[in-house]
Formats: sequence, structure tokens, C-alpha cells
Amino acid sequence: MNFMRVSWGMSALVWFAVIVLCCVFWGWWASLVAVIFGLFPDVALIGAFAGEGRLKPSRVRLYNTLHTMTYPIVLLVVGLIVFLTTGALDGGFWPIALAGVAWFVHIAADRALGFGLRAPDGSIIPVGYQLS
Repeated sequence: MNFMRVSWGMSALVWFAVIVLCCVFWGWWASLVAVIFGLFPDVALIGAFAGEGRLKPSRVRLYNTLHTMTYPIVLLVVGLIVFLTTGALDGGFWPIALAGVAWFVHIAADRALGFGLRAPDGSIIPVGYQLS
């Protein structure tokens, strides 16, 4: 196991603990948001397998888009801004930030388990490998 996978795993565990604390604090609505956005990136896998762990080349772009950190981080930052400007812990609007964290944890856990982005042919690019 390489250092990058260990780092992703540690990050996933820390942020998962944050999700658990948020769900305890805000209740079942928070749990619902966390589960939906924790599973959301794998929508790209529905009907996408071409065999032997490869995705259909036509589905690679959607998979890679949903498994790139850009979108969950933007969602998290926007969510934190909304949360802080609407009252923070005194009743601020939290679902956007929690959605971003759940999406982030999903991707970080995938990376920790060795599931990187997909190559154009649908095969998994190992975590830490740079395409030339």
C-alpha cells in the first residue's frame, strides 16, 4: 500500500467522523443527506460495466467527473459560506456543506481502496499513477 492511499484513508476516516457528529447533532435529515450524497458518485456505475472491472468507454467521462474532487470541494466551500451566513450552529442552513463532505468521503474512501479515476478504455488508473 502506498503513502497516497494511506493519506486518502486517513482523510476519509476524519471526515466520516465529522459526518457522524453532524448526523447526531442534526438528526435523521442529516443522515439522509449524507447517505444520498455518499452514494451519489456511483450513479455513474449503473449499467456501465463492460466486463472484467472495466467501464464502457462511453461512461468513463461521467464516472471521472463524479469522482473528481473539484465538485465536492466547491460544494463544501459554498455550503460552509451559506451555513456561516445563515446563522451557523444557531440554525444555519447545513445540508449543502454536509453534501459536499459526504461526496468527498466517498471519493477519499475509493482512493484509499485503490479505485482511482478511469482510463479512456474503462480500466482503473491506480491511485498515485500519473498519466503521461
